[in-house]
Amino acid sequence: MCIHGRLIMQNQKLPCVLINSFEEPYYVNEDHVADLKKQFNLVTMQEFLENKTHFSQEIQAIYLWGGKPVIDKELLQSLPTLEIIVSSGAGLDHLDLNLIASFGVKLANTPHAVTNSTADMGLALLLASARRILEGNEIATSPDTKSFSINWMGQEVTGSTLGIIGMGRIGYKIAQRAKAFEMKILYHNRNRRKMEEEQAIGAYYCAKLDELLQQSDFVLLVPPLTPQTYKMIGKRELGLMKPTAILINIGRGQLIDQDALVEAFQTGIIKAAGLDVTYPEPLPRSHPLLKLRNVTLTPHMGCGTHQCLLLMKETMVESLLAALSGLPIPNEVRLK
Repeated sequence: MCIHGRLIMQNQKLPCVLINSFEEPYYVNEDHVADLKKQFNLVTMQEFLENKTHFSQEIQAIYLWGGKPVIDKELLQSLPTLEIIVSSGAGLDHLDLNLIASFGVKLANTPHAVTNSTADMGLALLLASARRILEGNEIATSPDTKSFSINWMGQEVTGSTLGIIGMGRIGYKIAQRAKAFEMKILYHNRNRRKMEEEQAIGAYYCAKLDELLQQSDFVLLVPPLTPQTYKMIGKRELGLMKPTAILINIGRGQLIDQDALVEAFQTGIIKAAGLDVTYPEPLPRSHPLLKLRNVTLTPHMGCGTHQCLLLMKETMVESLLAALSGLPIPNEVRLK
């Protein structure tokens, strides 16, 4: 019998799960709500705050979609029956893992679900930035355009050098895609990949980040955000890059010193950037990055495909049901 079947037999009522909201902007995906309601009693943060006395003894799990609701000490103290938090996506930088562990609460995320869609996004930004797709679209659709210049050019991708910073699941998938473009692949990672994994994609390990930055035509960031990677690309690092280099960030905005990045564009240190992530999100409407034609910005949509979101939901539900049934939890995050 499946996990869901055993759970229903064991419980006369549906498990109580805390979510953020059914409304914009941080809401459970509306396409998933009907299915979730078949398996769980969904309680919004507003409902919880209006009736803490009742729900504090009922809620067994938190369904964290898009990083909301915020998990802090006050919330955890008010949920004595909480067993598990399931978080969408792979990143955990929005969570205090030590705090969660101190309350004896389990945690699971969805690292495998986002791999392909985020890798696709990284390559899409690389191609769009290199070939100046957005600028080209502006020219092609402008009412002022009378003719197309034959000398309007982008940058060749095929045969160029790609430097990947962070060769985890997503980084490796990007390398696989880049191989089809006959790119030379360099990578810098906390731990070196196995030799057979390097050979499969033709990747070369750079123990020193500086070596990768100096040689790469494209630098793509996809490491997790940690104290060690915070603003890992600053003024010094940008200065090491080729003046023709393009920087792509699909990790976290705080991996880059944005003030240094703006200065790099203003002084011609690097050529262009494609950023799916910034800090804050969204940027203030007056931010200088919004005014630069050689910066392609997208709204943190790396995992934004129907297939990815569905797989995240299914993965989160699987982990929830396993935890509430006392079974091994898929994708459990081992807390300290």
